[in-house]
Amino acid sequence: MNNPETSLQDLAAPEGICYGCGGRNPHGLHIKSHWHEDGIHVIAEHNPDAQYCGWPDLVYGGLLAMLVDCHSNWTAMAHHYRAEQREPGSLPRIDCVTGNLGIKFIKPTPMGVTLTLRAKVEGETGRKTRVICEVYAGDVLTAIGDSVFVRVDTEQLAAAAHGR
Repeated sequence: MNNPETSLQDLAAPEGICYGCGGRNPHGLHIKSHWHEDGIHVIAEHNPDAQYCGWPDLVYGGLLAMLVDCHSNWTAMAHHYRAEQREPGSLPRIDCVTGNLGIKFIKPTPMGVTLTLRAKVEGETGRKTRVICEVYAGDVLTAIGDSVFVRVDTEQLAAAAHGR
């Protein structure tokens, strides 16, 4: 069994270069997602740097969207590993991409407060997985993501994107 302190990203994609969640991106945010003890939610925390300020003392909404996107995607992938009774990182690798990213901003998100992302799978149809992701600044719900992620073969996806 894997160490519960090891993030899903480190287990399943230690070579990841995604700006939001890739551990190997030297300029990235290095989001780390973990299963919550309830076994339903996937949790991540993030402390935005001052460069991600939108309005004075408020977090830039684009950063919130990126956090929701990456964390929700990892929630979908973790769900697939669990549904197949496999550990994250076992082969064949499971990858998903964003099919639809939705975010509703409920309240302004203050800078200087730890953000907690709490996500869960709301439904699955074939290769598509719907994920709901709540963003909290401290104890205050500031945004909700409602997004769909599609399970893919990343080699085929890259080839198609480059016309190969």
